[in-house]
Amino acid sequence: MIKQITESTEYLQSKGFETPEIGIILGTGLGQLIDELDIIAEASYNHIPNFPTATVEFHKGKLIYGMLEGKKVVVMQGRFHVYEGYTLQDVTFPVRIMEKLGIKTLLVSNASGAINLDYKKGELMLIDDHINLQGGSPLAFKGVSELGERFADMSAPYDADINSKFENIAKDHNITLHKGVYASVVGPQLETRAEYRMLKTIGADAVGMSTVPEIIVANHLNLKAAAVSVLTDECNPDDLKPVDISEIIAMAGKAEPNMITLFKELIKTL
Repeated sequence: MIKQITESTEYLQSKGFETPEIGIILGTGLGQLIDELDIIAEASYNHIPNFPTATVEFHKGKLIYGMLEGKKVVVMQGRFHVYEGYTLQDVTFPVRIMEKLGIKTLLVSNASGAINLDYKKGELMLIDDHINLQGGSPLAFKGVSELGERFADMSAPYDADINSKFENIAKDHNITLHKGVYASVVGPQLETRAEYRMLKTIGADAVGMSTVPEIIVANHLNLKAAAVSVLTDECNPDDLKPVDISEIIAMAGKAEPNMITLFKELIKTL
């Protein structure tokens, strides 16, 4: 993997990706942050050596480098998922590339379903902790100790200082920002009523199909990490209706301006 990381990094450096400070992963329906960027360079995933290719129609496939609020950032416009047939190492490979390029902080967004019924669709949730239900670890491979501590500590995977800043920004801008536990499942099927009840029982406030692998690798690489979910649907097992994916995308888009405000105001402080 070290050789692959080197090849990918050198390719991006040759395309003008120079020492970004912050990495950003944009989740489902959350692509408008790109419009706020002063773009310096970009590369399609399918042109980057060893990179996976996004296969989900609403996930674009570009790595973009530019300036945002005076900081050099590299943005994943579209992410990878285990449900696309990728391994957890594939899903997290871009995080390793961004770290090699120079990032010290990783910010992640996603769309998720609200298990906590006090949280409503269209609102945001700051991830304070997570439950990995993806059936594996992105660190479970031979040679991982050459890239970082094999037994990565996960007692506080989400940076407390960044989370505190997010909460203050939300308060200042009258944005509803809950704080809770995110459960990451494989998907792509959505959950059954019994599964929603199980998730609530084990302490999840929201559920999605991403984020946790990237956060694990960020901690493995000693990056500061934080993540925010857009709650796109309410998962009430006693009143469960079929989910329309287009409605989820639309709800993510509706909440996106608040997400952009949080990310931009936070980046000013980093």
